[in-house]
Amino acid sequence: AGGGQPCVTLHDVGRVPPQGASAGSPVVVVRDCGMRPPRGRVVSAPWQSVMTLLPYLSPVAPRLMEKSGLVGVQRVSPDEAAQIGRIMSLPRAETEALSTLADGVTLWCTARDRQFVMVQATDAETGLLGSARRMD
Repeated sequence: AGGGQPCVTLHDVGRVPPQGASAGSPVVVVRDCGMRPPRGRVVSAPWQSVMTLLPYLSPVAPRLMEKSGLVGVQRVSPDEAAQIGRIMSLPRAETEALSTLADGVTLWCTARDRQFVMVQATDAETGLLGSARRMD
């Protein structure tokens, strides 16, 4: 994949290269809004996507979800499922399923489409990263 060139380059927080993103060097900015969310605002741009990780539904979650081009939801509490269902206009059956999703299952949805996806690590990934674990 990359013709002998690096496929992925990691940069420290706030250190996207000065030349920015391009077709030859696309950028995915991962904003982890865990216990201490990042202060700066990051926006998507040509060849630069932003992925925001929300460990729980904070007061800003509805705005972030409504503005996102794609939302991924893993198992959540029934109360969070109801709130997500309202925000994303999910049918009742899909809303209720959110609190019972198995490990490795994510509901990916846009304003119009939804798809449940199950991901399973390969042996090589498990050997390198260890077994997947949920941090509830």
